[in-house]
Formats: sequence, C-alpha cells, structure tokens
Amino acid sequence: MNCSIVPKFVLLVVGLIMNAGVLIAQPHAGNDLAGSRLQNELERIAGLAKGKVGVSAVHLESGKTVNLNPREAFPMASTVKVAIAVTLFTKIEKGELSLMTMVDLQPSDLHPGSGTLDVLFAKPGVQLSVQNLLELMMVISDNSATDILLRLVGGVSAVRARLSALGIQGMSVDRTIIELLADLDGVTLPPPGEWSLGFYDRLLKSQTSEMVKAAEAKLQADPRDTSTPEAMVNLLSQIHSGKALNPESTALLLGVMERCRGGLARLKGYLPPGTVVAHKTGSLDANATDDVGIITLPDNAGHIAIAVFIGKSSQPLAEREQTIAHLTRSIYDYFLFQPSISR
Repeated sequence: MNCSIVPKFVLLVVGLIMNAGVLIAQPHAGNDLAGSRLQNELERIAGLAKGKVGVSAVHLESGKTVNLNPREAFPMASTVKVAIAVTLFTKIEKGELSLMTMVDLQPSDLHPGSGTLDVLFAKPGVQLSVQNLLELMMVISDNSATDILLRLVGGVSAVRARLSALGIQGMSVDRTIIELLADLDGVTLPPPGEWSLGFYDRLLKSQTSEMVKAAEAKLQADPRDTSTPEAMVNLLSQIHSGKALNPESTALLLGVMERCRGGLARLKGYLPPGTVVAHKTGSLDANATDDVGIITLPDNAGHIAIAVFIGKSSQPLAEREQTIAHLTRSIYDYFLFQPSISR
C-alpha cells in the first residue's frame, strides 16, 4: 500500500466526520420549516385584527424566541401594573414598605375603572393594607388601588428608575392611571383637593364626540406609557429568573398574577384547560387590547414569557381577543412540540 495515500484517506475520513458533526449541530430542517410556518401563521392571524399587532415570546429554558413587530411601541394600558408591582416588591425587600402597611383611603383616591373601591369604599374612614391594594391592582385591575400604590412607591420616576436598573429599554412609564384616562377622554383634571368621581363624570358629559375622537387620535401618537413587546418580555423573563426580585417576592407576584380575573379570552382563550398562566391584561377601548404573562408548558417542557399588544383596531373586542388567543396557541404549540428545545 502506498504510504502517501494514507494521509489523504485519513484526511478524507476526518473531513467526513467533521462535516457530519456540523450537520448534527445545525437545526433540523423540519425545525426551520416549522419556524417559517409559525412566522407566516402569526402574520396571517395578526392581519385579522385590522390594527397594529406586536408579539414577543421566549421559551425561558432554551432562550428561543418568536417575534412579530417586537420593537414597535404600543400603549401598555394596565399591563404597566406589572412594572409597578416589581417596584413595589423592590421597596418591600429594602424594608421601605410592608405588605401589612395600612393605607387610609380618601375620596380623592377613587378613580374611574375601580369598581370594587368605588362601590364599597365611597366614603372616607376606610383603611386597606398594601397586600389588599396589590391584590386589587393585579387580580381585578383596580385603577384606584394602582394609583395609591404608585404614590407609595414614589411615583412614575421610581418605576422608571427600577426599570433602568434592570436594563430594560423600550418601556416608558410617564403618568398615573387617572392622568392617562383623562388624556384618553380629553378632559383636564382638577387639583387633587377638588377631585371627586362626580366631578369627573360632569367633565365627561361636557365632551363632544369630536373632542373625544381628537383625544383618542392624540393618544395613538403619544409615546408616553408605551412598551415594545420585547421590553415587556424582558421584564417578565427577569421576574421568572429571579433577577428582578428575591425568591419570596417572585413567588408572591407570580401567584397573584395567576389569579388575574381579566382577559380570560386572551392569552388563556385557546390554551388547554388547567394551563397555568401568570398574566396581566390591559385595555383602552379599541386603542389597546393587551395581555402579557408567563405560561407553564406541560410535561416539564418549560415556560413561555409572552407579550401580545394590539393597537388601534377596527375589530370588535371579541375579535381582538380571539386574535390574541390564536397567536398564543400557535406559539404554545410551537414551543411544546419542538424537539430541539432544551427541557
């Protein structure tokens, strides 16, 4: 046997092994096809909303992502309450607040969109704990409870500071909930000492339909109190990983988000019964229909952090919610049935 041939043969075999290794290391062609089909499906479903749609999702254990307009800004509406809750727990961890702290409620604390507090506590002399207010904010999205907690944590500047410390870009927190609602309705708020729900109702009755439409159009172009889907998923991911809060606070926050009563037809709409979803919804009439949260996959398949935002849409609410549900189920199935995803 010619010895000069051996090195060439060895090199050929080594080359085949290396090439085989490269092929094995690359994603399976079927996975590429599945990802491409998923993207096409997300775009098709999003088109049904007749509005701007943003989606960002990450499989938290593998880091694999799915996106649709992930860096476009959308009105957060009440999904901002996730950021407020993180800031609240940060204050609690520092010993600056306690869940047991009792808070006096004043008539000026009652705001629109706060059914429980408005109905049950319309008169002064009522106290609620920070824990009560947190539950009201996250479970039934009570706006009065939200603005009280926002005041306790130090206002919007404190929330912005916490987001900055976590390195989250693309999320802007700028107004209290009542200020946001007033801008949506096109009314000017009176000084706090003159505030009452009756006063606000009178302001609303003075608005013409043209004034309301102008206010809504202005809100759509307003960069304040908006988030990109990517930024919201970043925040959710840091909550789940324990980077945002300590283990006790993380468990408490995710627990209260699992009890969220709103938006049952959104993220949870088409998921299998019993699926655990820690989430927070947001709505501003047709101007924003949102749902963000963390979905637990079955069979130890991991978790999905997901944010779905729908901006100004001409579709009825039920249709917008169905769009969110369809988008979510497509992403759920993709992450659940992909063999290449680490578990």
